[in-house]
Amino acid sequence: MLTLTDNASNIVKAIVEQNGGTEDAGLRFSAEPAEGAPQGALAVTTVEGGEPGDQVVDKDGAKVYLEETAAVALGDQVLDASVDQSGAVQFSIAPSA
Repeated sequence: MLTLTDNASNIVKAIVEQNGGTEDAGLRFSAEPAEGAPQGALAVTTVEGGEPGDQVVDKDGAKVYLEETAAVALGDQVLDASVDQSGAVQFSIAPSA
């Protein structure tokens, strides 16, 4: 199952708080990328809660919901996140050690 780094957990919580999220709010990864995105790309959206069938990853109150296809793709991976100089969030995925 996907794991989150401390950076990813903190950034997920910050994004959800900025969007006025509830206790169940989080980020949802799904296999429905934006038009023009590379094949295999995942969409990331803020949500008030998961959809039926979503896997839930919760680290220190940071909730990430994984649609079924995204859950398979991100199986034994680690999600990290950072904020670049312009303030944009960058997510990265790496194999679990």
